[in-house]
Amino acid sequence: MKADRSSVARQAMAPLEVVSLVSLGQHPVSGRLRRAEQDARALELCLALERQSAPGAVSLSAWHASDSEIAPGSEQDQALRGYLGMGLELLTLVTPDSLQAEPLKAADSLKAADPQAAAIDQPVIDVWPLLVTRLKQAAPQLVVCGGQGETGEGSGLLPHLLAESLGWPLVEGIVAIESCDGVHLTALQALPRGQRRRLRVKLPALVSVDSAAPAARQSAFAQARRGELSSLPSGELVHDAQAGAFGVAPARKRPKRLKRIKATSARDRFKAAAAKAEGGGGKRLEGVSAEEGAAEILKLLREEGVLR
Repeated sequence: MKADRSSVARQAMAPLEVVSLVSLGQHPVSGRLRRAEQDARALELCLALERQSAPGAVSLSAWHASDSEIAPGSEQDQALRGYLGMGLELLTLVTPDSLQAEPLKAADSLKAADPQAAAIDQPVIDVWPLLVTRLKQAAPQLVVCGGQGETGEGSGLLPHLLAESLGWPLVEGIVAIESCDGVHLTALQALPRGQRRRLRVKLPALVSVDSAAPAARQSAFAQARRGELSSLPSGELVHDAQAGAFGVAPARKRPKRLKRIKATSARDRFKAAAAKAEGGGGKRLEGVSAEEGAAEILKLLREEGVLR
């Protein structure tokens, strides 16, 4: 019992190691690289946790997994410096042991000539094994990331792959980190219709941030220039054979989704939670057969324009 108490005391005295995973984002209109919106919100939550904690109680670092060399002054370099402009002195580039410089240059020249051909011909690299190796070496107590990337596959599976490989609990849809004592994390999770749920999670843990989290601060140009990008080799390069077989084609118009309420302010959340469902044509089905239930679902989808 005394040994357990002493170990908890040592954990409380040591600074809380927090890692924010960031990625390259893409502007939805211009297509230019930028800091990813959800990853910037995740970093903002980490900075808020550091600010509200005692001095030296939180040790924050930001990591970006890259399969190739990032040249100074390149579009990738400028986009990543958007995170440094939020107040960081250092951004760690988690890279393979042998960097790929030539394929990156070839992809850049191909992108200038034909962006679609560059997306098709560029080899697909798995970066999450690099992150798993580095996280096992660094052993942080808390890892925070965005829920979905803006470039690449954008499948949103990275948090799940990391949590499964590390054996850590994963909490999705976080909008605020209220407190962290080094043993447990208390956070708010976004629920449908603007509702919130308070969760208490045992560390180490991995959390992903919802788009309803507070917006990231503006990036300061001078701080972004002063910050440093530092490469850290963390394992062998792993090719994604399955993703390499995927077909890449221009996006086509998809059926519209049912209306989903995304409330950010307290007023909007209250209105969404208290409002009644729109339209009075709903029907409550009880004790009906599977065929009757399927027919009503198809009728609703046609009325909403999802099916034609």
